[in-house]
Amino acid sequence: MHLTVLYRGPLASCDYDCPYCPFAKRRDSPARLRADRAALERFTGWAVSRPEERLSVLFTPWGEGLTRSWYRRALVELSHAPGVARVAIQTNLSCRTGWLADADRETLALWCTYHPGQTPHERFLARTRELAELGVRFSVGVVGLPEHLAAARRLRAELPAHVYLWINAAEGHRYDDAEAARWAEIDPLFPFSRDPHRSAGRPCRTGETVVSVDGEGTVRRCHFVADELGSLYDGSYRAALAPRPCPLAVCDCHIGYVHLESLPLYDAFAGGVLERVPTAAALAAPPPVPGRRTLPLLSESACPTGAG
Repeated sequence: MHLTVLYRGPLASCDYDCPYCPFAKRRDSPARLRADRAALERFTGWAVSRPEERLSVLFTPWGEGLTRSWYRRALVELSHAPGVARVAIQTNLSCRTGWLADADRETLALWCTYHPGQTPHERFLARTRELAELGVRFSVGVVGLPEHLAAARRLRAELPAHVYLWINAAEGHRYDDAEAARWAEIDPLFPFSRDPHRSAGRPCRTGETVVSVDGEGTVRRCHFVADELGSLYDGSYRAALAPRPCPLAVCDCHIGYVHLESLPLYDAFAGGVLERVPTAAALAAPPPVPGRRTLPLLSESACPTGAG
């Protein structure tokens, strides 16, 4: 069985102070950092010790992981592990990129977020060019706040043409059709992020082939459902893996709703679900969002993704 693991340890500190993030400029105590490092090393050891398994791992830290040496080491080690098909991490890309030369770039990938106002445009763009030169597979995204629109348009114009620029709907922000269309000019798949998805009672891959793991090794179906399935380290979670409907009314986070079987996103992101890299076909002809009127398709000349 191919098991996808979303790992989130105790780390909750970040070097940015984005006003829309509760973990902005938060500092972890030395004790918490030691606990995070020990937890990550334990998890990495578990994954590496299973060459017969087929694992994909996405690190989704509350804070910024790549400024910590133990996350960089874990990514490199896991990229070379025989049982790991893909390892990725969500990052603001504030760290240097040279360490990636030691990784297997066929396995490692990055999910990068650009935060206008937190880092100079030129510095972030230079980092993406370094990734491209190293042959690292990655996506880039921006939170879809009105004040970010100009920065997102500029970034799309200057990113390598093959790099997907996704837009996350800002939490609590309502998009009218005209505003949503402006964001869809940048990200043809933005309609999937625009509104929360009804999920109650609908089939979801989480809890069957996708699980969430915390620093203690506690396994849950996903980050958003508190019910425990067992422990990763004693294997007790395995007996609980089974198809099950979502117990929540809605799902509004990409790392959750991408796994809903009622959405066509496993096809849209085929081969790139963890790092949020869609197929060229999905960008050229975005699938309709169930339950919502599809935004008009963009012409090739109006689509800055270069995917048309």
